[in-house]
Amino acid sequence: MKLGIEFVPYVNVQRIVEWAKLAEDVGFDYIWVTDHYNNRNVYVSLTAIALSTDRAMLGPGVTNPYVINPAWTASAVATLNELSNGRAVLGIGPGDRITLTSLNVPMERPLAAVRESVETIRRLWRSEAVDLTGDVFSFKGAKLNFKVGRIPIYVGAQGPRMLELAGKIGDGVLVNASHPDDLRVAVGHISKGTSSIGRNVADVDVAAYTCFSIDVDGRKAKEKASEVVAFIIAGCPIEVLKRHKISEDEANEVKEAVAKGDFTRAFSLVTDDMISSFSISGTPEECLSKLMDLTKAGVTQIVIGSPIGPRKVDAIKLIAQKLIPTLKAQ
Repeated sequence: MKLGIEFVPYVNVQRIVEWAKLAEDVGFDYIWVTDHYNNRNVYVSLTAIALSTDRAMLGPGVTNPYVINPAWTASAVATLNELSNGRAVLGIGPGDRITLTSLNVPMERPLAAVRESVETIRRLWRSEAVDLTGDVFSFKGAKLNFKVGRIPIYVGAQGPRMLELAGKIGDGVLVNASHPDDLRVAVGHISKGTSSIGRNVADVDVAAYTCFSIDVDGRKAKEKASEVVAFIIAGCPIEVLKRHKISEDEANEVKEAVAKGDFTRAFSLVTDDMISSFSISGTPEECLSKLMDLTKAGVTQIVIGSPIGPRKVDAIKLIAQKLIPTLKAQ
């Protein structure tokens, strides 16, 4: 079982680097950094991490093709790969609809946007001149003027069609889910994609990109998780809400509060059932039990996602002491 960790660069880059160094030291294999315009820049953060670490793979988790052109992403990740001595990975998905709306950027034809982006990026990394007239993007002789090795691409996916596409085109899939039921369903869709092109699903790294929060005080851990769960609920597909018996009315209340920036209200609307369905949170014992359930759902990487815990450093150390030895043995 590979282990990843996600950092949101909402604090200064020096703090992010300290957390990343600690994560690598205690045994994490992947370091993912989120890409939102309202936080510190993802590639500046990743560059600083690359210069301060030696082993862990690292990359955006995830960027999107709407705010940043895929050719620019290809150059940025290739440069990161060069700087980190071959440790870069790319996580790319359709993006966060609420963030895109705040930039007045429409999320048009997400399946085509992701498919064309992955195709273009790979071709650029192969030093090809890209001519493409696609459904979303057009290129006329776009080309990188430096050599790039093979870099794994992980597709961020949650809905059925994006998961199936990810199975067709991704080296890995970052599944935005924390519950084994959601991950079993996701693996089924990914397998459908791989089988449609004669590919083995075992060749795809299926990563459970969890909302995670750990503390010796389980209630504090769950309260912290509610801050992230609110955003998950706000962007959650209807079929996933139905799977967990969460009504559209409940979800819409949370979504409206998030859209208005009324985060205090949004967090207060998150129920215990929502926390249970969309996070792994609680004491070390509770978290380990839930993580072990994920290992039986077909995932091959577990990503310890935001918020990690009420206090980041303490949470990472607690994970190292109480969880990693067991998870690494899987």
